[in-house]
Amino acid sequence: MKLEYASTAGSRLLLILGWVISAIPILMMGVGGTVMLIKSPETVAKGLVEHGYPSHLATTILALEIGCAVIYAIPQTAVLGAILMTGYLGGATATHVRVGETQWIAPVLVGVLAWVGLFLRDSRLRALVPIRT
Repeated sequence: MKLEYASTAGSRLLLILGWVISAIPILMMGVGGTVMLIKSPETVAKGLVEHGYPSHLATTILALEIGCAVIYAIPQTAVLGAILMTGYLGGATATHVRVGETQWIAPVLVGVLAWVGLFLRDSRLRALVPIRT
């Protein structure tokens, strides 16, 4: 019985740690996108133009960012959310690299945190991608 209890406690610890790590991309994309959408879409539009995108896409891009975060935050759709978030962040990374900015590391780190958090909080994903010692 003690071994089973230890396994449950370990799984609970992984779940909590996974949610703590997952909170970073959720907050950065979900809350950050919402604040930008409400307070300063014109600032986002200006940044898009500076990076070679049409300004009228600001609202759409922010809505996609928020949508990815919401889908990722829901446990039943978290894997789909992580895939969508990876695509979104890949575009952000490519944009920063294309214009020669060093900020490309930020979307890469957010994407890595999204997958690490999901890996820790989803036992099915850990079974699919086992870490061997």
